[in-house]
Amino acid sequence: MSEAQDADVQEFAGLLRRLKERTDRSYGQLARRLNMNTSTLHRYCTGDAVPVDFARVERFAALCGATPEERLELHRRWILAVAARQRSRTAVAGAAAADSADKAPSDRALSHPAREPAQDPASADPPPRPWYRRRRLLVSAAVATALLATLGSLTALPHDRRKDSDSVQAVDPPRTTEPGTSRPKQAESPSPSATSPTPSAGASKESPAKPGETADGLEKKAGQQQPPTGVPLTWSTDSHVWQAGCGHDYVIAKPPGQVPPPPAPQDAATWAATQNAVHGRQTLVEITVQGRSSTAVVLDALRVRVVGRSAPMEGTNYAMDQGCGGALTPRYFEVDLDKDRPIARPADGNDTGVTIPAMRLPYRVSAEDPEVLLVDARTVTCDCSWYLELDWSSQGRSGTVRIDDHGRPFRTTSTKGLANYAYDTSARAWVPWEE
Repeated sequence: MSEAQDADVQEFAGLLRRLKERTDRSYGQLARRLNMNTSTLHRYCTGDAVPVDFARVERFAALCGATPEERLELHRRWILAVAARQRSRTAVAGAAAADSADKAPSDRALSHPAREPAQDPASADPPPRPWYRRRRLLVSAAVATALLATLGSLTALPHDRRKDSDSVQAVDPPRTTEPGTSRPKQAESPSPSATSPTPSAGASKESPAKPGETADGLEKKAGQQQPPTGVPLTWSTDSHVWQAGCGHDYVIAKPPGQVPPPPAPQDAATWAATQNAVHGRQTLVEITVQGRSSTAVVLDALRVRVVGRSAPMEGTNYAMDQGCGGALTPRYFEVDLDKDRPIARPADGNDTGVTIPAMRLPYRVSAEDPEVLLVDARTVTCDCSWYLELDWSSQGRSGTVRIDDHGRPFRTTSTKGLANYAYDTSARAWVPWEE
């Protein structure tokens, strides 16, 4: 890379660093907000790498509070940095090709040793046939044998079966437009029978290709005839998210002496399953939504469905801590399960006094731009079973996906009137405590 090209990359990286220093946040905090690796963000800010998509840079600028003028300047510098990296890669590829071209004559010279003096044709034996000619004769003989066998089998068929076999042609089906799926198997022609009518030529053959039309053009034409199918997005859920990473309540129908110490947050799901624990008064569900391709998928609406409402569960409320607070409260959707018709309402977040605007639907996602939704469902009166419905639309299609706890509804129970226990690390035991 020349000095001018390297300067374009470094100017872009320097502007990123200045925006980052303005926020007083670490690379790790910003990377988590951007749903990317910390090392990747650090490489962007040091000039070791340039993002190929400006969407990440735009989200980075928004998190850092960049002004419209700064975003415009950031976009201009990003274009110059990407162009510099592309020119650098082209130059390296050209140099490698030139080196290989210079070495080619010497390699050919080494691969062909000096010929021996010619011998008298009368005294010398005829040279053996080269190996590739012998192999060519063997392959030709094998192909001729296969053709003869095929023609013989076709001749042995009845007249009507030969006619059906000639009229049916296997056609390579169009490729699906959804990434991540393997190429479908070729469509098999149905075996003709004596009782079934002979298919017409128009039903068994594709429309003929126009002069000059390539195979890629035919495949694209077939793809236009059959629109994409299936859900164009993927999602995953985690219903054992703790408030600020440390606070959560579980209701368990066991005395304190039979309940093990609280787990680490990342082991909460396993711990709760072994104790038959139910979320107490609050369930935080983190939903990661991502498109299957670069085509945009619009998230239109998020709905709550309560499928069961009964009296609060009997047991003991075990707090994973005695209350904790964090400087970061992400934006989320709040759900009041005690309402007759609960609604997922977007709510603002807070980061050390700075408001994080609530996420309003509709919202667009893709494979390069995923989104994390946080749903905060609470109750003080019932033992509620519920799930979510997410409406989507893309390329003229729409649908609804059900989001639940791995096939089961989410469950949240009230803790009103239950005994509260917290774990004392010094005594290594559960002890009563008042909220």
